[in-house]
Amino acid sequence: MSQSSESQLEDVTVAVFLAQEGSEEVEFTEPKDVVTDAGATVDVVGHETGEGRTVNNDLEESESYEIEKSFDEVSADDYDAVIVPGGTVGADTLRTREAGVELLREHVEAGKPTAVICHGPWTLVEADVVDGKTLTSYHSLQTDVRNAGGEWVDEEVVVDDGLITSRNPDDLDAFCETILEEFGAASE
Repeated sequence: MSQSSESQLEDVTVAVFLAQEGSEEVEFTEPKDVVTDAGATVDVVGHETGEGRTVNNDLEESESYEIEKSFDEVSADDYDAVIVPGGTVGADTLRTREAGVELLREHVEAGKPTAVICHGPWTLVEADVVDGKTLTSYHSLQTDVRNAGGEWVDEEVVVDDGLITSRNPDDLDAFCETILEEFGAASE
């Protein structure tokens, strides 16, 4: 890379979605830390401001993190890239939040890079942006992806027209590496 890792994304603004409860902690923290460390400006965005309680392995309560902005107070124009973590309950909650789904739809339709992992693709299905796309997710979502017109594949990380998807926390290294590449390329 020609730039240092600290400045690789210095002109990039990223929204990281977080549910009030149930987002998988490592799928939230690791991608967020990677883009922050690369110099991006990062906002944690959710249904409402306040605390977002994460989980480990879907069932064990973990740490709380600040949700800095609500979906209602931001727009797709505010961000160069978006990250959506998984966690069964968190992803299920996020896909029921109309303002968040609309933000995601507008972002993807604008052709901006969007990174989504594990159960997070439920939000993509709800946003109606997977038709004709190839993506991966936690294996139990493959029927949802196919029913929404997408092609589901069992791969560590998949990139299709700015949409970056991965299966689960075991894929985080590849997912984060791909986020840096794709977010960086989009900012050039």
